[in-house]
Amino acid sequence: MTRPYPSSLPRLGGKPSSQMARILLVDDEKIARTLYGDYLTAVGHAVTAVGSLQDAREALAGDRFDAVVTDLILPGGDGMEVLRHVRERHPGVEVVVITGLEKVDPAVRAIKSGAAEYLVKPVAPEALQHAVRRALTTRDLLQENASLRRHVAMLEAGQRIATTLEREKLASATTSALESMACASAVVLLERDGDKGLRLQGVRGLPPRHEPELVATLVERLSNARAPRELEGLDAAFPRVLSIPAVEGTTVLGHAVLFFDGAEPEWTGETAGYLVRNWALALRNLGRFAAVEDLAYVDDLTRLFNTRYLHLVLDREVQDSVQTQRPFSLLFLDLDHFKSINDTHGHLVGSRLLVETARVVKGCVRDHDVVARYGGDEYVVLLRNTDSGGALKVAERIRRTMETHLFLAREGLSLKLSTCIGVASFPEHARDKATLLDLADRAMYRGKRGSRNVVYMAALDLEPLPAERRQGGSGPGGSST
Repeated sequence: MTRPYPSSLPRLGGKPSSQMARILLVDDEKIARTLYGDYLTAVGHAVTAVGSLQDAREALAGDRFDAVVTDLILPGGDGMEVLRHVRERHPGVEVVVITGLEKVDPAVRAIKSGAAEYLVKPVAPEALQHAVRRALTTRDLLQENASLRRHVAMLEAGQRIATTLEREKLASATTSALESMACASAVVLLERDGDKGLRLQGVRGLPPRHEPELVATLVERLSNARAPRELEGLDAAFPRVLSIPAVEGTTVLGHAVLFFDGAEPEWTGETAGYLVRNWALALRNLGRFAAVEDLAYVDDLTRLFNTRYLHLVLDREVQDSVQTQRPFSLLFLDLDHFKSINDTHGHLVGSRLLVETARVVKGCVRDHDVVARYGGDEYVVLLRNTDSGGALKVAERIRRTMETHLFLAREGLSLKLSTCIGVASFPEHARDKATLLDLADRAMYRGKRGSRNVVYMAALDLEPLPAERRQGGSGPGGSST
């Protein structure tokens, strides 16, 4: 069976239900049921009327309703029990309570228990119609907010997947997102390895004893597949299995296989399709990156990204930030007194120290952030989707970690090292790449001229950099003091 494979985010929400809705009316008085039913059908609602708590439970179990209108006094129970039943079993249904008691306590109790509205008899037609309309509007807004939150989470997950350039982390990020957001019970990722065919990239949730056999079967059945499809007869524990190809252009780069042990929400196919599309983008980037990373984008010593890649990703990040209104931040790091370590212990120790510093800094940031060696003993960290407040916290975490870490302990040296860090955020401090880098560098240099081992935030009134830094700083092969 072919499933939809969307090229963009799933659509938000749907048609609001507040214009015409299915209403369950609960009242033990027949005349009240008739009267209130007429009030509600007059404005287009479909009304089902019952006269007791038990009848209400049976109606809710057998049909779907948008709202319940209930009297507070019922035979065999009361309206509060209807309210509790709805809140526990049918959380998307709003409740309007009606009573003849002109007291504050029942109203307070009903509202605290989750009632959307509370009306006192006699109830005018306009009052009931307005109360139901307000309750349904509130319900629609809550559902839309939940949908927005889910879409924001999907956008962030998709970005994490698409920007990951390490295969192991890519598999983990993709399987985790598909499991949590597409409600899959298990996930298998198969990547096409050139002429060798499909190979396992990642797996989550499969029983270990079944994994090898299932993966072998999937490789065989999907070797020539080019479209989403249902896979039958794989495992009795998973009544439904869905395969979605990771496609770039006309090339199938792999397949994501989702296992479900029950019925999944109606948006699962679109959610999975969006996440798999970002996985395909990451696979394409991995293929391109692997061929040129050593020559073009990776620092020979630390294996961090180099300045060429930093400028490339900064250009892209500036463009994305302008389009999405999401901030990002830069941290500019310079090691304190690194030259004296070189002079005392030699350049070989200094080089090892730079490599270990790279590992320490990477351990303080998220997988989808970018850490680059800027030159000598300088590093730059790009923090995605992070404003200045968040960046300041990360910078302080790096500073404290560096300050307490014992470097080259395995070599018996246990050296202490600190760093100055400058922080600048886009678009708060700058609206172009060059200014952002300059402000982060100037903030860092303020610390170098002062006490060192400090974090400074960018400011427009910081002193200009010295001429030697404006002309290139310490350079890729040098070191600062």
